[in-house]
Amino acid sequence: MNNQAKLTALLALAFLLLSGCASVPLDLPKPESSAFVDTENTALAQSSKRWRAPDATRSGFYPLLGGLDAFGARLALMDRAERSIDAQYFLMKPDSAGLVFAGKLLEAANRGVRVRLLLDDIFTTVDDKALIVLDMHPNIELRIFNPISRQGFYFFNYLGFFDRVNRRMHNKSFTVDNQVSIVGGRNIAEEYFELKERQHFFDFDVLSAGPVVREVSDAFDRYWNHRLAVPMEVLSGKITEREAKALRQQLNQKMQSQGETVYAQAIDTRLMRDFYDSNLVPYLADARVVIDQPQKLLEEIAPDQQVVATAVADAIRRAEEEVLIITPYFIPGKTAVELIRSAVKRGVQVTLVTNSLASNNHTVVHSAYSSYRKTMLEAGVQLWEARAYDAEAGDRGGSKKLTQVTLHTKLILIDRRYLFAGSLNLDPRSIEINTELGMMIESSTLSDYLARLLLARVPKRAYRLKLDQNDKINWHATIDSQQVIETREPQTSLWRRFKAWFLKIAPEKQL
Repeated sequence: MNNQAKLTALLALAFLLLSGCASVPLDLPKPESSAFVDTENTALAQSSKRWRAPDATRSGFYPLLGGLDAFGARLALMDRAERSIDAQYFLMKPDSAGLVFAGKLLEAANRGVRVRLLLDDIFTTVDDKALIVLDMHPNIELRIFNPISRQGFYFFNYLGFFDRVNRRMHNKSFTVDNQVSIVGGRNIAEEYFELKERQHFFDFDVLSAGPVVREVSDAFDRYWNHRLAVPMEVLSGKITEREAKALRQQLNQKMQSQGETVYAQAIDTRLMRDFYDSNLVPYLADARVVIDQPQKLLEEIAPDQQVVATAVADAIRRAEEEVLIITPYFIPGKTAVELIRSAVKRGVQVTLVTNSLASNNHTVVHSAYSSYRKTMLEAGVQLWEARAYDAEAGDRGGSKKLTQVTLHTKLILIDRRYLFAGSLNLDPRSIEINTELGMMIESSTLSDYLARLLLARVPKRAYRLKLDQNDKINWHATIDSQQVIETREPQTSLWRRFKAWFLKIAPEKQL
């Protein structure tokens, strides 16, 4: 067989495989449901009364900065749930965090609490059978958003329906009894909650109560009842009661051997002790939920679909003095470059904190971002990149023995008055391709507190980027009380830098 014949045969095989791709039925009938509104007599409603302003227009907020605090808050709320739990996440992993989270959902369901769990498909790595076990509980309903068919070859199913399945639900929200919500950047996995050895994600959530919670619940309902939200039983079918019993036993055993320790650790932080003692003092503020519609994933990419990104851009356009942006992934494109440049020209101090090559968990994203660094510096932006390893350890070579940190916070502070917190990254994937959710909060006290806290911490945990006399980027830091200037990507190997250079070939619009 000559080369032409071989090529023809390969193309024919590829065509047969792709033509045999299995699709997911999206229009099968399914029951619609919505958040309970008659929950004013629940314990959470009573305990959160002081989180609501007397005029019933403002909501109460409290920042969840530490990973253990953020996990403990979720667990504590599940313990107190009486009517409902609505959880929506981009990913969930079968690690200790996922184990304890699932265990607490089951405990709540056993008490009669209605649980609705909505997970995006691609990066959720919990085995389907484990998800089915959850779904089989009479008080738990689990749906997978924009799923790939489990029939045939997964890879070819992905390729065959790439235009749809490439676009994901990146939203994260957690609401109990339609009284208290948590919104932010964390998914359900160890690294987001300080539970993974040698890897921590610095992230941010907001605990909230009051009128804004109803908006979070309304947003959840839109996604839950959308045609892209496919019931787990439709996607994977059922398993036998014998299999389900065995899996439940495994879950209980793991909870006893691993989960109890994690649970005890998460609810014993200082913040959680204050939570249980009702000593947390909330920040009262006006706020609104901003959300991309689920239909965005089925429509052509267009500005009118980018609700969350547009709200953030409008807020930056109104800035008068200061904009502080913390984002793990920054690929601004021409539009955002001009937005930031215009702000600086108006006299606004723009500070941007993002990941370095060493701390970034997506090298290909850093490859695209690095092309914008000089532009940002020349525009007058104060640019910082997170260090990947403990600054006080004096490690400048990327030792694997140290805990690696990755910035995962999505937070924007404007004029020490407004803040955005949510799931939005400042890159094309979040802005154009995926759906996002967040809160716009107007609070001078909370914004000023976070700005002062973050600006005090950043120099201890990040490099300040500057241009030298030769117009080259240098990285400046104080490590072990010593002034350090790096002339190449800090804490990285030659191989890592080569990969970052090579991956510049990746299409920016897909990142």
